[in-house]
Amino acid sequence: GLVVITQQQPISVVFSIAQVHLPKVLQAMGKETLTVEAYNDDFSLKVATGKLAALDNQIDPATLTVKIKSEFENKDRSLYPNQFVNARLLLGSLKDAIIIPTAAVQRSPSSAYAYVVKQDNTVEMRPLTLGISEGAITVVEKGLSPGEMVVTDGVDKLQNGSKVHVRQHKGKNSSMPEDNDTGMMSR
Repeated sequence: GLVVITQQQPISVVFSIAQVHLPKVLQAMGKETLTVEAYNDDFSLKVATGKLAALDNQIDPATLTVKIKSEFENKDRSLYPNQFVNARLLLGSLKDAIIIPTAAVQRSPSSAYAYVVKQDNTVEMRPLTLGISEGAITVVEKGLSPGEMVVTDGVDKLQNGSKVHVRQHKGKNSSMPEDNDTGMMSR
């Protein structure tokens, strides 16, 4: 052949997920059309949003993954054939969830905890019940109230009642919303 013709509008993205996530995907597929987001190589820019189109009919025994095909309208031609993208399949949304930087989560043999900054800039070790975690953020189901600040830096030197200096972090973090200030402390 002299020419290869590739469709660009719409365009498909094929990616794999671990087989352990397949039941959640199948359950969510029964409820609604699932959204797939395509990000650049470092997750700093969402390139496009599309929909799940199909699942492979078998699990790859070598990798224990299943292939997923998604389709994007690609009206702005932001996706190109054979372009590398990171795909994120959205299975649902959590409303009014309390999220903290994963760096704030500490673990003991019996539980997870974080150091919470009190009004007088001292810390209190607080046990947490954690939800899902992705990249730099973790959902807290129990143990924190909205607006409380947690320690993310220097936790190895802390104990209950330690005094801390509060620094506000306003740097760009691809996993946290840009308008969300993360309280960062050091001893």
